[in-house]
Amino acid sequence: MPDVVPGEVVGVDAAKVGDWLVEHVDDVRPPFTYELIAGGRSNLTYRVTDGSGQPFVLRRPPLSHVLSSAHDMGREHRIISALRDTAVPVPTTLGLCTDEVVNGAPFYVMEFVDGSILRVPSDVDARFDESQRASIGRDLVDVLVDLHAVDIDAVGLGDLARRDGYVERQLKRWEGQFRQSQAQQAEAGRPAGDHGIGEMHDRLAALVPAQGPASIVHADYRLDNAMIGDDTRVAAVLDWELCTLGDPLADLGTLIVYWHDAADAVAGLTAASVTALAGFPTRAELAARYAEQSGRDVSSLPYFVAFANWRLACILDGVLARHAAGAMGEEGRRSADGLAALVGATADRARAALDEL
Repeated sequence: MPDVVPGEVVGVDAAKVGDWLVEHVDDVRPPFTYELIAGGRSNLTYRVTDGSGQPFVLRRPPLSHVLSSAHDMGREHRIISALRDTAVPVPTTLGLCTDEVVNGAPFYVMEFVDGSILRVPSDVDARFDESQRASIGRDLVDVLVDLHAVDIDAVGLGDLARRDGYVERQLKRWEGQFRQSQAQQAEAGRPAGDHGIGEMHDRLAALVPAQGPASIVHADYRLDNAMIGDDTRVAAVLDWELCTLGDPLADLGTLIVYWHDAADAVAGLTAASVTALAGFPTRAELAARYAEQSGRDVSSLPYFVAFANWRLACILDGVLARHAAGAMGEEGRRSADGLAALVGATADRARAALDEL
């Protein structure tokens, strides 16, 4: 079960949301309590508990400074609902509210899935031994293979996005989002650095590999976006806000970027120190298992690792813009300097990966 932050809840109009829940969600009983689930840097996620003690989850966009095309609650709700009867483990959706009068922004609710989110070593040490950690890594890859095997049309997601030109579309999107983030930081009075992200965009655009058959792409697939059950299986894949259609190797590249080996000198990204613990597979082992289980050619994976690093730098710069502008509260403003350093470090990793192509 994820940690929760008690106390005053920002982002939920308790009275209006409570009335909406009673009217639109089956078998819930007021009164409701709301707790912000810790750890998110983007969409806000709350644990909701009803009067009978039944828990479920509410998701809504950040409080302000939402970039265009991002944080679409209806889209995320649609994707999770479509995957419910596939081999991909997802929470059951319970309702979608698009009326912003209720809570100032759209939101949706889904079932609460019990399990562990593995963000720091203490989440793992007392819970999973080395053989279990190896099993977690294998299942994480196998679920990714299952996602990429989903028949897009059969689950009703054929019109979710274009299927061709995935990398070109992503390069255009994230370069544009990065420029918006830079403008937002300037408006907030915070000097923004380019970190060479524009120049790296041009290099990536010149090296795009040929795309094979399209699949559903989670686009933020990593260990701490999965709920892990006590049986070491993935109980639910979370955070579908970036999901689209495109090249499946982009997901493998993202997983590799967030996965650090024990031999790595610096851990620096979310969950990095977790995957470096004894027992977890190495990046090379993850890639080899994916190739074996999916039957796909992964020879272009180094490009997607470079691309994933670059895209992550763009995403982090967007998070920085929201924090600097106060969209994540006063604590977010205080964390802006640390995020700025992380944007620079991630851009450096992207440049190093590009230099190796």
